[in-house]
Amino acid sequence: MSGHSKWSTIKRQKGVTDARRGAAFTKAANAITIAAREGGGNPEMNFKLRLTIDAARAINMPKDNIDRAVARGTGASKDGASLEQVTYEGYGPAGVAIMVEAVTDNRSRTAQEVRSAFERSGGRLSGPGSVAHSFRPVGQIVVKSPDADTVLTAAAEAGAEDIESDTEETIVYCEPNKLESVKQALEGGGLEVINSELSKKPTTNVNIADEGQANSILSLVSKLEDLDDVQKVYANFDIDTHVMEKVAS
Repeated sequence: MSGHSKWSTIKRQKGVTDARRGAAFTKAANAITIAAREGGGNPEMNFKLRLTIDAARAINMPKDNIDRAVARGTGASKDGASLEQVTYEGYGPAGVAIMVEAVTDNRSRTAQEVRSAFERSGGRLSGPGSVAHSFRPVGQIVVKSPDADTVLTAAAEAGAEDIESDTEETIVYCEPNKLESVKQALEGGGLEVINSELSKKPTTNVNIADEGQANSILSLVSKLEDLDDVQKVYANFDIDTHVMEKVAS
């Protein structure tokens, strides 16, 4: 499992603390609002909306909050009308490529916060298109099973194209338009799906064998993810297993 995927797994297993739950709800609500604005408020007809609602439910977001977020997106409520999506690109320590997806009502504020996070961790914000070529869109499904063969058998015919596995979980990758069918195949095979989402997967990885560089990169990713407006952070680092064990402990 790549360093970025492994680190994301570790953080997910630690769960959302009460102190950060409010921020997580805000991010989830913004994602729902944008999805509803783009494709309508019916999750049965809007796959992206269905994914964002599922993600909100996974962190125990109340139904009233979800409904309000959908209403903002469809225009039934005027709150959130100024929200817009924006993507930032940059480089972290060791030349790691990083993409940041955000939802904001103030581009200048968010850009400054993202730039500051990069600079405080030895990285730099760059221009649009500078690192986008290092990633490709994928469907990503996290399964609670370390048995890669079982997972692959259940998902292959539905369109799964790659997997990564560790001692507790397996990540399944597929084309974005096959995400739902692969998820259904996994669940039909009796496997527990922890999370499914549209994501971006690196086309190449930067290997990190130095503990200091690993800590700097993970610090940058964490700073970015903690920003109120940031939805997702993608990075193409691959930390050596023995180094990952040290920095994750």
